[in-house]
Amino acid sequence: MTTETTDTLVLLRELEPVVETNLNRHLATAKEWFPHEFVPWSQGSDFDGPLGGQAWDPSQSKLSEVARTSLIVNLLTEDNLPSYHHEIATLYGRDGAWGTWVHRWTAEEGRHGTAIRDYLLTTRAVDPIALERARMTHMETGFTADHPDVLGSLSYVSFQELATRVAHRNTGRVSGDPICDALLAKVANDENLHMLFYRNLLMAAFDLVPNATMEAILRVVKSFQMPGHTIENFGRKSVQIAMAGIYDLRIHHDEVVMPVLRQLKVLERTGLSAEGERIREELVDVLAKLNTAASRFEDKRAAHQARAAARTA
Repeated sequence: MTTETTDTLVLLRELEPVVETNLNRHLATAKEWFPHEFVPWSQGSDFDGPLGGQAWDPSQSKLSEVARTSLIVNLLTEDNLPSYHHEIATLYGRDGAWGTWVHRWTAEEGRHGTAIRDYLLTTRAVDPIALERARMTHMETGFTADHPDVLGSLSYVSFQELATRVAHRNTGRVSGDPICDALLAKVANDENLHMLFYRNLLMAAFDLVPNATMEAILRVVKSFQMPGHTIENFGRKSVQIAMAGIYDLRIHHDEVVMPVLRQLKVLERTGLSAEGERIREELVDVLAKLNTAASRFEDKRAAHQARAAARTA
């Protein structure tokens, strides 16, 4: 591009060769895996209802409360896939390399919800009735992208896919179940490959329209929310998850935001206009505030844990 523009059709057309290259790389790298191989079917039994099985009881779950909460949040997030597909298919289109990627991404994401739900129900880790009602409530809410433009979308998913990978991986580790850990490691690996795809596109966008891309990154970092933020009682659940160290502000800053920015060389880029430089300066300020907030949360969590240990003693 000789002049910087963020016209949607122009950007999609300019980025399509990069999409095709990264689609081919993704298809060559992604390894086929099967959800049914990570579900302990032999542990399953009928539930009460038409089949006359045993009603669910909390004592049947081998998972801790926080592991159960995190798995439910992860699953309900994955359940909203139809809305996510609608958003990206509407924005990126269904034709050419863009369309092929949209459908491939959707197919890979689809197995995540299938696998996690099968695991949870087979192991009787969660209340199946409450889970289904939560699914219905969440999907009826739907999902609308906070950043419906191309650059905003690419920026958001670059951070979000990495955040999701970290959340799944850490949930597996705290589950205490090697089967759950292995399953979520597979899911996390998919999410990592998706992050690489989107991050590479964002890198290319930086070369095409550096100032507009810088603005989109600032916008996303300032207002980032996980895609499951519309889940009922998400605030309370996210606090539980943060207190357990599964996903908190420190992890968000250190393991999600900063690695993406480093790979994109956001703080080192040249060729920005005066406005682009101003936006980057604002981003640096936002990052400093995020780091401070992360440290404050760590201090509060440590104090809370100390009080809890004192009460136990």
